[in-house]
Amino acid sequence: MGLALDLRDDVEVTAVDEGFSAVVQGEGAGVVPTDASHLVIATLRGYLLERGWEVPGLALVATNRIPHGRGLGSSAAAHASAILLADALLPEDERASEADLLNAASHLEGHPDNVAPALTGGLTVSWEEDGRYRSSAMRPHPAVVPVVAIPAQPLSTETARGLLPAQVPHHVAAANAGRVGLLVHALTQEPSLLLAGTRDWLHQDQRESAMPESVGLVRDLRRQGLAAVVSGAGPTVMVLADGMDQAETARLAMQASLDRSAQPWRVSILPVDAAGARVETHRSGQPISG
Repeated sequence: MGLALDLRDDVEVTAVDEGFSAVVQGEGAGVVPTDASHLVIATLRGYLLERGWEVPGLALVATNRIPHGRGLGSSAAAHASAILLADALLPEDERASEADLLNAASHLEGHPDNVAPALTGGLTVSWEEDGRYRSSAMRPHPAVVPVVAIPAQPLSTETARGLLPAQVPHHVAAANAGRVGLLVHALTQEPSLLLAGTRDWLHQDQRESAMPESVGLVRDLRRQGLAAVVSGAGPTVMVLADGMDQAETARLAMQASLDRSAQPWRVSILPVDAAGARVETHRSGQPISG
């Protein structure tokens, strides 16, 4: 499952005569590559080559607002951006279907969990069947308001996943599966059940050694009756609030709990984004060749 938040990167790409370059502003500036190895450029070129097309050069300008390594889907946003940009560079009769774009971006990301909401917006449930990724989008209840606490220090997704056990007891898996069904109902029909619907036994406590502050914050907020979870692989903490009044309560509770933290945290109310990725095409650069 994935939920799209109103936190988006803007990525502009122009086909040029030769050479590959990137200008990065905001998150990742001065850290991510600015040459052909930039994730969006490399992904875009690879996708076009798979489709039988080649671009002589690209000039990319990225204004990044999604923090990297915080469990907010920055890599999925980059992969989704690259696939959409590549598709927009192709002639109209060569462009892929929405299902094919989702599948391509999901294979690059390794799973559709974050790619699907980045592309379509809203709440998505995704799965893999016969080697192909699929997703179904739902409209979250308008009272659902996410609130996030984003720490300054990132956490490697590989590190967080490496802490998960290879096996779990049957009763634990069954309990978590039941809460997933309840969570779908809470997110779409009855937000008052979000606290019960977000109860987890599979991954949050197991990752405590890698993000003790985050897991401690989740526990503190849940004791106060707030539906707090680790966002993605962490270390960002998210509360799924029932209405703006509870969202403001969650924001204040987060700030109070983090006052004594050794690192800075950003606490924000981020609405659910219903639109997903948007593409604007302006034909001005060099054409690509098939």
